[in-house]
Amino acid sequence: MPLVYSAYRPPFFFRNGHLATIYAGLVRKVSNVVQKRERLFLEDGDFLDLDWSASSIPTQKLVVLLHGLEGDAQRPYITGSAKLFNKNGFDACAINYRGCSGEPNILYKSYHSGATEDLNEILNHILSTKNYSEIYLKGFSLGGNLLLKYLGERKQVPKEIKATVAVSVPCNLHNSCKQLLTKKNILYAKRFKKHLLAKLKQKQSLFPELIPDADIKDVKTLMDFDDIYTSKAHGFKDALDYYRKCSSLQVLSKITVPSLIINAADDSFLGTECYPYSEAEKNPNLSLEVPKYGGHVGFWGKNNITYTEKRALEFFTSN
Repeated sequence: MPLVYSAYRPPFFFRNGHLATIYAGLVRKVSNVVQKRERLFLEDGDFLDLDWSASSIPTQKLVVLLHGLEGDAQRPYITGSAKLFNKNGFDACAINYRGCSGEPNILYKSYHSGATEDLNEILNHILSTKNYSEIYLKGFSLGGNLLLKYLGERKQVPKEIKATVAVSVPCNLHNSCKQLLTKKNILYAKRFKKHLLAKLKQKQSLFPELIPDADIKDVKTLMDFDDIYTSKAHGFKDALDYYRKCSSLQVLSKITVPSLIINAADDSFLGTECYPYSEAEKNPNLSLEVPKYGGHVGFWGKNNITYTEKRALEFFTSN
């Protein structure tokens, strides 16, 4: 489909991408979302946790929510989405990736931008144990890339999946990583690295023979982390191999489910290759919306409901 017109026009303060990003990540609060945790044991012996919240009315509609790098199911962009969907007749299942629910996962590996086998197992679990006739997916940042890769690489997607929305998506992982390594993003990169190193040290206590002290000392940048841990733990040759094989950009042409990507033009995490204009033009199932403002998973909105929360609800109810 052609580029989708964006009606997003925030107040002056939120027309700065960094302020929009920081407000959404550190200032925004969402209350009154009641979640019930389910532990899903995976086929490889590991586990992850699913946080469920219920619609105010009985429903057969479900939205599955996927968080970003070092996020979890309690982040405001997840709980805010769950809250709005719950009020509008959707149950919500917020995924915590391996090691992201407050407890270390069991195995040496954890999660990454292309771990679609975990998403596939979660969806199969939902389909086999629940009674939903309509399932929708909404992913943020890393989670957006994950859901788009899942859709594009599978020859057949479950018929219950009706539509998806992906917000602030690093469709080209290497292109996004290069942006995160620039001076304008130094504070974000330091924050991500701090959290990732804390997780790596936690892993080291469980697998000391696989993570020597020298490896931890060698992590100077986010790309170093992917070279030293992500690629090694998940079967890739190095960081570049991981980025190449796990970027959703290469499979967007194969998506058959109505899908909307919302990437703000002022998102400092995304380079030019993360805006798939030509892919959207050629695929009738893929829409791309590029608001002028919004930052990275920002998109401030009135009454503590973000633009992308309202936009996702609108997109799902129309599909």
